[in-house]
Amino acid sequence: MPPSETAESAAAPPHKATGSLKAATGSLGPDGAQPAARLAATPAPRDLSLRIGELIIFLAAILGAMAVGLGLSDYLAAQPYVSVYLIAYAAFRVADLLVREDAMLGADRPHLARRIMAALPVLALFAAAPFERTYLYGGSAPRWLSALGLLIELMGLWLALGARIQLGYFSTAEADEAPRPIVHSGLYRHIRHPTYAGEFLVLFAWPFEYAAPLTAILMVVVGIFVLRRRIGEEEAALLASYGDEYAAYMRTTDGVIPNVW
Repeated sequence: MPPSETAESAAAPPHKATGSLKAATGSLGPDGAQPAARLAATPAPRDLSLRIGELIIFLAAILGAMAVGLGLSDYLAAQPYVSVYLIAYAAFRVADLLVREDAMLGADRPHLARRIMAALPVLALFAAAPFERTYLYGGSAPRWLSALGLLIELMGLWLALGARIQLGYFSTAEADEAPRPIVHSGLYRHIRHPTYAGEFLVLFAWPFEYAAPLTAILMVVVGIFVLRRRIGEEEAALLASYGDEYAAYMRTTDGVIPNVW
């Protein structure tokens, strides 16, 4: 599953962002400046997780180049629903970055190594569905089932991005020192975590593109486990911040599926 929704209903810094800060320039010498020669002679240490991330991206690029050489473009041309799903998913990730609040992308964002680990189940899902189709069943998935998967994905995209936009629109504090209010309207009137629900639908749609039932079942089991853990951590933090107000909100709403969960 994609990265965590850090404050689904209200958790956000009590003040508005005042603009991006300049990057750190390193330690300064006693005279307030660091000699250029010293900078050149002492390279900045690089984080191991950053090196691992670069290596994974590089290997993915190599595999992508090999896939193109093996005829990936011809395959996608013959599988229009798979192509549209991937295009929509890429657009969703870009749009999510654009509408996500700055606080979610600032200094408090998860460490790179943690983000990589969180992305591994999603990568496994994208590999498992075509693997199951190719090596267990053969042939192509029925067109109607692929079309259904695309419809489920689009519903998930609408739900996740709509919730992101609504959260930012309705939860803006009126004063710098005022905490942001809990959003009760719109999608949040019925469920407390519509973004999680939307992202779940987006990923659940992928096995439909290949008619891969085993992958779909595995995705549901793992997805529910991850959702329960993330929602539990997030709601504990929100209860600590908002107390009885958020507890009352929890009593009148469901988590991700109305009247079910």
